[in-house]
Amino acid sequence: MTIQSEVYVIILITIILGAGIIILSRKIDQADPLSEPKGILLPVLLGIQSVQKNVATNVGDGIADKLTPYILVLWSYIFTSNIISLFGLSSPTSNFSVTLFLSFMTWLLIQITELKYQGVKGYFHGFLEPLAVMLPMNIVGKFSTMVSMAVRLFGNILCGSIMMQLVYGATQGLSNLLAGFLGAKGGVFNFVGPLIAPILHAYFDLFSGFIQTLVFVTLTMVLIGNDIPEDVRKGIA
Repeated sequence: MTIQSEVYVIILITIILGAGIIILSRKIDQADPLSEPKGILLPVLLGIQSVQKNVATNVGDGIADKLTPYILVLWSYIFTSNIISLFGLSSPTSNFSVTLFLSFMTWLLIQITELKYQGVKGYFHGFLEPLAVMLPMNIVGKFSTMVSMAVRLFGNILCGSIMMQLVYGATQGLSNLLAGFLGAKGGVFNFVGPLIAPILHAYFDLFSGFIQTLVFVTLTMVLIGNDIPEDVRKGIA
């Protein structure tokens, strides 16, 4: 049985993020709440507050306290996975099984939210709305969100990886051609790649990786928030 290269990267990212979360949690617990945060704690706390406000906007203050930790981990994991290719490693999010699992977790939270606020009867009755004949379509629609989120993230990250491979292949050929004009024989070091690739990496890995993370996380918050009654979100009930 062959183990995919992304498995090792997943383990590496999990170890790095796990260790980082433990270290930062200890620093936050040990920090003086009456003094201004300094060093790494300042951007971390600002980021946490920003995410929590965004979550609260979509699901309400009460539920935000429970959902924010998941959203923070989702943010960290997906973004790290998207940009890990900058270090020459395979991006886990270019593997469909990874993005499918991530979208499955979001889909599962959506179903739990629907069951909580609609009840078992209301949840299953929704498959028959507006007409019973719509049952097959409603079943497909129930799972379409999970598949579409997985395919969107997977497709965009994989596309970026393929584009960079094509760029490096083209720059290697150009390097060989230029070296041939200067009298060199055979293959040479890809000296054209480092001149062009950084700009493209900034887009395909950093910018696109950030955007795809933002889209996935935003959809998670919005879709969960859509199933929470307005009075619950406003803290009335």
